[in-house]
Amino acid sequence: MRHLLLINPNTSTATTQRLAQTLQPLLPAQAHLALRTATTGARYIACEASHALASAAVLQTWAEYLADSAEPPQGVLIGCFGDPGLFALRESSASPVTGLAEASFIEAARLGPFAVVTGGERWKPMLHRLALALGFSDVLRHVETVVPTGAQMQADPTLALHHLRQACQAAAQPGVRSIIVGGAGLAGYAQALQAQVDLPLIDSVQAGLRVLMEGSAPAPQRQTDGFVAEWATVTPQIARLAAAAAAPAAAPEAA
Repeated sequence: MRHLLLINPNTSTATTQRLAQTLQPLLPAQAHLALRTATTGARYIACEASHALASAAVLQTWAEYLADSAEPPQGVLIGCFGDPGLFALRESSASPVTGLAEASFIEAARLGPFAVVTGGERWKPMLHRLALALGFSDVLRHVETVVPTGAQMQADPTLALHHLRQACQAAAQPGVRSIIVGGAGLAGYAQALQAQVDLPLIDSVQAGLRVLMEGSAPAPQRQTDGFVAEWATVTPQIARLAAAAAAPAAAPEAA
């Protein structure tokens, strides 16, 4: 049995349920997906401040999961299209970690230059910065955002399909080979829109699971000297995580 962990950095349990409904039917028979929802931060991440708080919430959720579980998962998926906490988890995990953005970038880059469609105007500079950090800035050609946030479109499918169809058509610029429909709340919309868009559409949520299952996520980058920061006031789970990070890393169990 392969055990995977999904961490939803948004505090909305409805978003967690949408992620689960999208991913559970795609799981192989010998795979189990554990679900965790952040308990602090924004209901749906939509700006720099909420993204910054989500990074800390993801690390806390990860630390709590490890404290409560007999063994670590064999892969971790961050259920947000901004991948908050990605690098911190990769520093402290002996298992592969990826997020919706990184995973969909990996898939899209196989086809060539790509564009992104997502909800919320503030995401454009955030995604360009993330693409640069992940090494995809040369193939991310365009980010098309729509005014409604991912949360608003998650709640109103008719609104979502209207705005996303127009955005996908606008994103199909010369040289673009595929379009990512990015966002936890937008799971499933790529499939619904594909017949109306000439370019391949990539669902960021489904891409996240595929990249983990096929082993395409970057290798764990756990540091052999643990965390080097001097902690002041942290939760017991974070303190335990810091201590565990200083211990020798065990090889992850084979899938």
